[in-house]
Amino acid sequence: MRCYLISDNVDTQMGMRIAGVEGVVVHKHDEVMDALKQAVSQDDIAAVFVTKKLVELCRAEIAELKLTLRKPLIVEIPDRHGDSHISETLSRYVSDAVGIKM
Repeated sequence: MRCYLISDNVDTQMGMRIAGVEGVVVHKHDEVMDALKQAVSQDDIAAVFVTKKLVELCRAEIAELKLTLRKPLIVEIPDRHGDSHISETLSRYVSDAVGIKM
């Protein structure tokens, strides 16, 4: 199993590539959705990392994929330019998945 990155900047892509994670750099809604469709169709991808800016660009579609797909796990990650409110993101994800406000 492997991981895959969908990023909005080359710096994040290069950092993840050093760690052995391949990926693409995209900027538009359609590009993000095409990259996601390609990633989820590959059986050997266990996790797809998507930068926060791109998740905000496609929030509804990504939320739907997170709730309906068994695999791969889609994870929102901060890029080097953004701030990290990962606990809020995780709380929101759990609330959406379970249907309970935290």
